[in-house]
This record gives sequence, structure tokens and C-alpha cells, in this order.
Amino acid sequence: YPEDVTGWLQESQPQAWGKLQRLNGDNTAALVLDRLVKTLEGADGGTVTVLRRGFAVAGGGQLAMSQPLPEDDRNATVIARYAASRLRVVPQLVYSLDTADRIDLAFFINGLPVATVELKTDFTQSVEAAMAQYRDDRPPRNAKTGRAEPLLAFKRGAVVHFAMSDSDIRMATKLAGGGTFFLPFNRGHDGAAGNPPGEGGAYPVAYLWQRVLQRDQWLRIFHRFVLLERKAVEDAQGRTSFRETLVFPRFHQWEGVTQMVAAVRAEGCGQPYLIQHSAGSGKTNTLAHRVAHLLAQGADPSQILLLTFSRRQSLAPTAVEVGALVHNMTHLLARTLGETIRIHLRLPGEPVHALVD
Repeated sequence: YPEDVTGWLQESQPQAWGKLQRLNGDNTAALVLDRLVKTLEGADGGTVTVLRRGFAVAGGGQLAMSQPLPEDDRNATVIARYAASRLRVVPQLVYSLDTADRIDLAFFINGLPVATVELKTDFTQSVEAAMAQYRDDRPPRNAKTGRAEPLLAFKRGAVVHFAMSDSDIRMATKLAGGGTFFLPFNRGHDGAAGNPPGEGGAYPVAYLWQRVLQRDQWLRIFHRFVLLERKAVEDAQGRTSFRETLVFPRFHQWEGVTQMVAAVRAEGCGQPYLIQHSAGSGKTNTLAHRVAHLLAQGADPSQILLLTFSRRQSLAPTAVEVGALVHNMTHLLARTLGETIRIHLRLPGEPVHALVD
């Protein structure tokens, strides 16, 4: 959204914008927008990277494209820049240069696209219809022209795409036609999937706009929660490449970390917390988000202790003689530590047994 980009830069960084205007005159906005697009489309760019790190313009230095929520109120400049943030939602957005197709809702932060939503009503269509619309009718590249759709392109476009009905929300971070993979963005209900009935006659999915899309929370998600994972993968011929995945927090991850951060603000660091997750529900990312928030609040990394417990099958404990187990481990330790370190093993006289699974 060009006017939000230039408006944000002018209000939040007036000195840098003034310098660029003196150098480029009436061509300033066009030059800045061109440089922004090239950074978004670069190999090391993308929406998340530009939101957090900004982009460089000759003569203007590094221009910030957002400001994280200040952890305290001591820096007036940072507070003013954060207050200048421009959040916009556009209904029925015509997003393509090649078609007249419209997306129901598109969300922008300081002009950068961060989310899209396809809406359905349970009276006529389910959330499955919204997911099918993304898979079948929202290709990241136009089938006829081969031209990329900037709003839908992975990394360069919106970070997350929500398929939403009156009662159910799913999300995807990469549109790939029939291979598009959706995860639930629901609260859960009675220990199972879905959402509880809305309070006071509200829709069951009202939590999205009542809680998640609130200004501070929405900005915090893109600064503290969203992450780009880059993993090395090897093909059958032994060639290595890198696979990138955008991770947007599921609702229970966002809610759990948000509640714990609020508790830390009130109680201070050093308190124990239990995070309960089912198998495959994102324990690792929840813990990563938690550590990131603690560090942002000035916690001592050496004092952060996180325990996670995971089990996917029934326990089948067997009796093990602890002395024999420890004795066998000394051989492994000896090879690891090397010849310069000697290991002395002292065991109790009587065998000690333990049940181990």
C-alpha cells in the first residue's frame, strides 16, 4: 500500500526522508518504493525480514519499516515511532495484474502485506470451501502469464493466509495449489478440536478480531512470534539444498506465551510454568517464543530453565540394574573425553534396580 509506506517513513523518520528529498526531489517516493520492492523480492528479503530490519536506500541509509512495542516508556523517540505504525485492512482487494479476482480481506502493516482472509458462512459453505478457494483459485503465480502474484508469493507477499468460517479458522503460510497445507487456528473445545460457542451471541471465531487483531498484539506477533526456518535437505543424489518455512504461531501457542509473559511482568523471572501440549502441536516453537520474550524483557539467559515432556505411546517400564548401565556408559565417556582424562567408577555394594522405559 504505497501511501502507507511513504506516510510511515515521513512520520517515523523525517530526517532520513528529508535527506532523500533533497537528493531526489519529486522522484523520492518512486525511488524508495522501487528499492523496497527489490528488497522484498531479493533472496535475503521478504516481508518478515523487511518488517524487522528495514531496507537500505542510497543517500538515506537504513530505513525502518516497523517499530516493536517498547518494553518500557523511557525512550520517547521509540514510543513516538511505535505510535506512528499504520495498520490497514482492505476488503475485497483486487490483488492481481492479470485477473479481476478479489480476496475478501487483506491486512497491511505500514504498507506491507501481512495477512489475507477468505471468509465463508456456515449457512452456505464451510471452512473447507475457503481452503479449497486458496488451493484452487489463489495460485502464487498466474497460470496463463507465469507472472508472480506479489500478494500471494511465498516470503515476498502476505505472511499468513486465513481460511475462515463462522466457527472455524485454518491458516497457511505458503500457497502451493493443491499442496497448500493448513493448520488450525482454533481455541480448542472441551479438550478437542474446534471452538467453544461465542459469548453473548458472538461468533465462535470472534476471538480473532477481539484479541489477536488488536493493535499491540498484532504487531507483537510479527516482531516476536513469526519466524523463518531454513533447513538443509539432501536429495537421492546427495545434493544439499535449503528448504525455507514460514512459521506463524497457532492460537494456543500465542495464547500460552502471552499469558506467561503477562505473569512474568507481574511476578518477575524465575517462576516455574507448565506448558501442556498434545503430540505434534508445536511444543518446540512455543518454548522458542517463550525464551525470545524473556530475553526481550531483559532476562538472564543463564537463569532460564525450560522443561518439556512428550510421549506418544503407552509406557512399558522394565527393570534395569543401574550399576551395569552406568558401567557401560564409562566406555562411551572414555572415547568422548579422550586419553588425557581418567574415569574412576564407584558403585554401591548392593545392586540398585530402577524401572525404565
